[in-house]
Amino acid sequence: MSQHVSLAGPSEVLAASSEVSEHQPLILVLFGLFVLATLFITVWAGRQTKDAADFYAGGRQFTGFQNGLAISGDYMSAASFLGIAGAISLFGYDGFLYSIGFLVAWLVALLLVAEPLRNSGRFTMGDVLAYRMRQRPVRTAAGASTIVVSIFYLLAQMAGAGVLVALLLGITTDAGKIGVVALVGVLMIVYVTIGGMKGTTWVQMVKAVLLIGGTVLITFLILLKFGFNISDLLGAAAENSGQGAAFLEPGLKYGATATSKLDFISLGIALVLGTAGLPHILIRFYTVPTAKAARKSVNWAIGIIGAFYLMTIVLGFGAAALLSPDEITASNKAGNTAAPLAALEIGGGGESAGGAILLAVISAVAFATILAVVAGLTLASSSSFAHDIYANVIRRGQATEKEEVRAARWATVFIGIVSIALGALARDLNVAGLVALAFAVAASANLPTILYSLFWKRFTTQGALWSIYGGLTSSVLLVLFSPVVSGKPTSMFPDVDFHWFPLANPGIISIPLGFLLGWLGTVLSKEEPDQGKYAELEVRSLTGTGAH
Repeated sequence: MSQHVSLAGPSEVLAASSEVSEHQPLILVLFGLFVLATLFITVWAGRQTKDAADFYAGGRQFTGFQNGLAISGDYMSAASFLGIAGAISLFGYDGFLYSIGFLVAWLVALLLVAEPLRNSGRFTMGDVLAYRMRQRPVRTAAGASTIVVSIFYLLAQMAGAGVLVALLLGITTDAGKIGVVALVGVLMIVYVTIGGMKGTTWVQMVKAVLLIGGTVLITFLILLKFGFNISDLLGAAAENSGQGAAFLEPGLKYGATATSKLDFISLGIALVLGTAGLPHILIRFYTVPTAKAARKSVNWAIGIIGAFYLMTIVLGFGAAALLSPDEITASNKAGNTAAPLAALEIGGGGESAGGAILLAVISAVAFATILAVVAGLTLASSSSFAHDIYANVIRRGQATEKEEVRAARWATVFIGIVSIALGALARDLNVAGLVALAFAVAASANLPTILYSLFWKRFTTQGALWSIYGGLTSSVLLVLFSPVVSGKPTSMFPDVDFHWFPLANPGIISIPLGFLLGWLGTVLSKEEPDQGKYAELEVRSLTGTGAH
C-alpha cells in the first residue's frame, strides 16, 4: 500500500533498535505482566465455560456497555493503532483518510446488520444464511468465507506483532522476528482453546481500557508540548515532514494519478462496507441477551471508537512533528512503529527514564491490542468451522455440543499454525493496508449475502453460493495479482513481478460483483424461495420473537 520507500540504512535501524533495547528489562516486565494477567483471566473464564453457548457466545451474559467495550477492543486493532498513526506520519492528510473509513463503517453495521443479525442467528453468520436456504452448501460457503477473511485479518495482526516486538527487544534478525510471530500465535491458541468467548471478551475489554488510557496519555503529552494549539502541531508536522503545506492537503498518497484516485475510491468502499461483513465483529452481537442490548453495544462502540480515531490524528501528526521521515521509516518501512517512537520522543528521548517508561507502556498496550484481536479472529473462524462445517455439514447435525466444542479447539490450533506461517511472510507490509484487504474480501463475499438474506424475499441458495464464492474468489484473485503481492519494492515478494491488476485494493470491482452475482444466481435459479421461512425470518429479525 505504501508508495514510500525507505532509504535508511541498517545502521539507522540498529540505532533505533539499540536506543529502544537499552530499556529491555522494563519493556519485558510490562509485557510479562500483561500476558500473565490475560492468561489468568482466560483460565478463570475457561472454568466457567460449560457448554457450546458459553464457548461461542459467552453464555449471552454481557451487558450492552461491556459488549460495546469488547467490540471496541476487537475493532481497534494493530492497524488502527500502529498502521493509521504510521500512515498519517508519512502521508499527512491522505493517511488520515483510513480513520474516516473505519469509523463511518459502523453506521452500516448499526443501521443494517446489528439488530437483525442478533435476532436471527445463534452462534455464527452461517446460522442467518442457512435459515431459509439449503443447509449444507450454504454453511460450507459461510464457513469457508469466514476462515479466509479471518486469515487475511490475522495476517495483518501477526505482521504488526513481529515488527513491534522486534523493535522493542532490539531484534534485527529475520529468525528473531519470525520467532515473535510464532509466540503470538501460540498465545492466541491458548486464549481461545481455554477461554472461549468468555475469556476472549474479558481480554478485549481489558485491552480496550488500556488502549484508550495509553492513547489519551500520549495525546495529552503531545498537545501539551505544542501548548494545546492544534495549528502549531500541524505546522510543525508539515515543516518537519519535508513536504511543506502539501503534507496537510490531499494528494501525497492518492490522487497523483488516475490509478491512485481509483485505488482510493476502492479503499473507501472496502472500509465502509467491510465492517458489516467481518465475522469476528458479527459474532460479538451474539454475546448479549437481547437485540436492544446489541444496538446499545454498537452505540457505545461508536462513541469509544470515534474518540480513539480523533486521537490517532494527534498521534500521527505528533510523530511527524517530532521525528523525521527517515527516523520513522528506519525501523519499519511502512511506518508501523511511528506511535511507539513518538512516545519515546515525547517522554524525553531514548536516554531518559520518562521516554523508556512511555515507550514500554505504549508498546505493551499495542502488544495487548494484537493479542486480543487475534484471539477474537481465531475464535470467529474456529467456531464457524466447528458449528457450520463440522456439526452441520460433516456430521449432518448429529454432533453433540461436546464434540462441536472439541472440533472448535482443534480448528483453533490449525488456524493458529497457518497464520504463523503467513504472518512470517508478511512482516514488512503496512498493517493498515493488509487490514483494508480483509475488509474488501468481507464486503465482497459476506455483506451481499447477509443483506440479501435479511431483506430480499426471492433470494435463493444458488444466489447465496454465487455471491459468497464469486465475491471471495474475485477479491482474493485480484489481491494475488495486485502490487500488494508482487512488482513493487513494498510488495510481499518485491523481487518478482506477476501483477497485472493495477489497484492495491480490489473493492471497487469485487464488491459490486458480489452483489451482482447474488442477484444473477437468484434470477437464474429454478428453485422456489421458501416464502413461509422468509416471513418467519423477517418477523424474527425485526422483532426478536423466537430468537435464541
